[in-house]
Amino acid sequence: MASGTAVEADTFPKLLLRNARERAARVAFRHKDLGIWQSWNWAEVAEHVRSFAKGLQDLGLKRGEKVAIIGYNRPRLYWSMCAAQWLGAVPVPVYADSVAEEMAYVLDHAEAVFAVVQDQEQVDKILSIAERLPHLRHMLYDEPRGLRDYDHSKLHAIEAVMQAGAKALKDPQQAAALQSEMEAGKGSDLGIILYTSGTTGRPKGVMLSHYNILIAAEIGCSFDGLNESDEVIAYLPIAWVGDHVFSYAQAMLAGFCVNCPESPETVIDDRREVGTTYAFAPPRVFETMLTITMVRMEDAGALKRRMFHYFLGVAKRYGEQILNGESVPLKGRLLYRLGDILVYGPLRNRFGLTNIKVGYTAGEAIGPELFRFYRSIGVNLKQLYGQTEAGVYITMQPNGEIKADTVGKPAPMVEIRIDDNGEVLYRSPSIFGGYYKDPDKTAETMTADGYVRSGDAGFFDEGGHLKIIDRAKDVGKLNNGDLFPPKYIENKLKFYPNIKEVVAFGQGRDYATVALNIDLTAVGNWAERHNVVYASYQELAGHDLVYDMIAKHVDEVNRSLASEPMMGGAQIKRFLILHKELDADDGELTRTQKVRRGFIAERYAPLVTALYDGSEAADISTEVTFEDGRKGVISARVKVRDAKTYPVTAEGAPATAKAA
Repeated sequence: MASGTAVEADTFPKLLLRNARERAARVAFRHKDLGIWQSWNWAEVAEHVRSFAKGLQDLGLKRGEKVAIIGYNRPRLYWSMCAAQWLGAVPVPVYADSVAEEMAYVLDHAEAVFAVVQDQEQVDKILSIAERLPHLRHMLYDEPRGLRDYDHSKLHAIEAVMQAGAKALKDPQQAAALQSEMEAGKGSDLGIILYTSGTTGRPKGVMLSHYNILIAAEIGCSFDGLNESDEVIAYLPIAWVGDHVFSYAQAMLAGFCVNCPESPETVIDDRREVGTTYAFAPPRVFETMLTITMVRMEDAGALKRRMFHYFLGVAKRYGEQILNGESVPLKGRLLYRLGDILVYGPLRNRFGLTNIKVGYTAGEAIGPELFRFYRSIGVNLKQLYGQTEAGVYITMQPNGEIKADTVGKPAPMVEIRIDDNGEVLYRSPSIFGGYYKDPDKTAETMTADGYVRSGDAGFFDEGGHLKIIDRAKDVGKLNNGDLFPPKYIENKLKFYPNIKEVVAFGQGRDYATVALNIDLTAVGNWAERHNVVYASYQELAGHDLVYDMIAKHVDEVNRSLASEPMMGGAQIKRFLILHKELDADDGELTRTQKVRRGFIAERYAPLVTALYDGSEAADISTEVTFEDGRKGVISARVKVRDAKTYPVTAEGAPATAKAA
């Protein structure tokens, strides 16, 4: 349980000073740089933040002004949030991989006067859009490499600003004035603006007070018993509400250590080195780890492969029961213990999950088989349902009540009701204060009695657990009146490791169809083992044998849908494999990797037309954006395949097919 509450210290700078007093020598942050872990205790962090705040103040930062923070997970970027909050300014984290156009919109809309960035890449992005940022006065950077010859009249090294601040604080009067500035902050003050991922349009700035975020942090810390001995690895985007709560707010509240990896590519190894006890990852991360493992096992020796699959069978029978503390036969416990020594323990270690006390997944639906796999090998993985507007938490799964097909019960202090149209509504002390500079959208989202419209359709099962079906506006009907839930269909296909992304079509049409991306790692390994030669993603995606493999997955999904009376009419009648991977830089995915279904339907209109006019193939040319911002065009002839559909029955998979 966290010591100290939002009542005792109602802003994050106050919490930081509390930690510096109560656990001064305890490690607060680590960062792996050039293969070596650097660490800072709470007393050191407090002094750095204090000096940074003074340096920002001397550069002219004032209460209420906005500070954009751009980069990957670095201690100084987290400290910059607290330094801005010390002065009553408002941090605005921005996705590090945003292209210049996206960054320009957020910085201009937020009226950011300062930008604190990680490195030269981010400096160059901002300089390229400087004329569109009339409010921006100063830019500060963490990593100096490549920036020595830049004009430094409005560009500053964070280290230099901290040093200047530390020097100024030697004057007792200035130190006292800075302390007074911090003490003037209140829990009701705007603490941060987090921009949504923009699934349906322009990102919206979600305004959250210190109090909102502190309540959210308290919910999580209390629910899972987090304390100062825990360790977390911070690798998810700092602009995402989950990272802000898990890697900043909860660490400040409970006093645990935040570990920043060397790079996104080293996260698993770095997590294994520090032995994190508390973890969060979207389903895509868990899928990737398992896919890589399964691919590697295909290349292992026959004996090792047999042992691996045998003990996975044991885990499937007994693992979850043992994790839940249920009764298991002695033979099952002994076999599982042996499997833990030979397979499960090494797997958890490989994933960096050996010391995990609790792990969470959210953001998208996770496949039941994938979810049960991790739990069966001893990882206490749970699902939660949350939104930026909620300060994360809406539902959580209590220990002993973990279900693969639900997102849990209402989180502590959260009330949920289901509207007449099936939409999930919620309210809690942690919900946002509105969208920045958008009162109309705020009024649309908030009800008169203080509930937030989630935009998601769902229902409670008989045990009081919430099930999410899809975005409420996306749940539609086919022309014959059958229900068409696109995300439900997409998630069923994405449970296969060979399939990375899916977009379903069918609203207002005669039948359902899908366009999908293959997973290049999984399918590439399969191609090597089957002597399938290819030179690019496009060539592999269009291969007849790959289409045959995907056709089997589509067939299995149709059989599954046919066994569900409500969903049986939405079986997939035709499908195609896209010639390029969906990419956030091309606007096809959000920065949190959610499909922008409407945009894709317009961008790939010739392919959608082919799915419904009986064509066996369609030509398309698609503009792509490269990492350096250059544009290019990919042209292809994309094949379309028919799929079998089955009679709808509640008794299980049908025995006979009907022609598509």
